[in-house]
Amino acid sequence: QVHLVESGGGSVQAGGSLRLSCAVSGATYADYCMAWFRQAPGKEREGVASMYTGNGYLYYVDSVKDRFTISRDNAKNTLYLQMTDLNAEDSGTYYCAASRPWHGCLPSDLPVYAMKDWGTGTLVTISS
Repeated sequence: QVHLVESGGGSVQAGGSLRLSCAVSGATYADYCMAWFRQAPGKEREGVASMYTGNGYLYYVDSVKDRFTISRDNAKNTLYLQMTDLNAEDSGTYYCAASRPWHGCLPSDLPVYAMKDWGTGTLVTISS
């Protein structure tokens, strides 16, 4: 059985940093698109960063480019999202997800309904 468990969320001031982790069990996700999504209150869930595990290519939406870094530790089977220079617009619940790249792997193009596996989320709150 596949489980994705996020951790690392919390409350930080604007300009601060957080590192989110997504521990995976029950799957190796070879040749998958793994992604981080976030959902602010009252808004739709949106992809912000992704990685195609087949070649290690990384993708970001413009709003987080140069501030967020997605990475993966294969030995620990864990996906990470390092977030820096956080602002209030980054607040929300962050989810990791994985799917075969049937829709490609650009985070802005990943349909929520198409992602195969989801974690339960970790809350990030940025105060100004």
